Amino acid sequence: MKKVTGDLLQLARNGEFDVIVHGCNCFCTMGAGIAKSIKAQFPEAYRADLLTAKGDKKKLGTISWAHADQLDLIIVNGYIQFNWQGSGRKVEYDAVSAVFKRVKNQFSGQRIGYPALGAGLAGGDWAIISAIISAELRGEDHTFVAYLP
Repeated sequence: MKKVTGDLLQLARNGEFDVIVHGCNCFCTMGAGIAKSIKAQFPEAYRADLLTAKGDKKKLGTISWAHADQLDLIIVNGYIQFNWQGSGRKVEYDAVSAVFKRVKNQFSGQRIGYPALGAGLAGGDWAIISAIISAELRGEDHTFVAYLP
């Protein structure tokens, strides 16, 4: 896993990645964190989210994705938490594993970027999440982008 500091979305706009992955809940909200910025900057990713079943727990570990209209970029919505409300850890580590297994299966050989998904508002432990991602994306060109505005 490579690590850079910056703004994932700006780096993606600058052509640094072919695919970016972010974490979503199962209720089609994209109302906070980086998901909110993705919804605003890449509405096609939100439209892909809206095509999934709202509130369906079976979405955990699955993905939806969209091609950015104006760029050669794929935005992956990874369903890693059921709900967004309440306190405590909301990210499901098994779902993170399943999401990145799917990302590798569908986007192998591409440059993949992601934030500390699941470790912010979802309350997960980044050490655990990053180890899961590294294991699932072993052999791939993938980069963790630590946010710095």
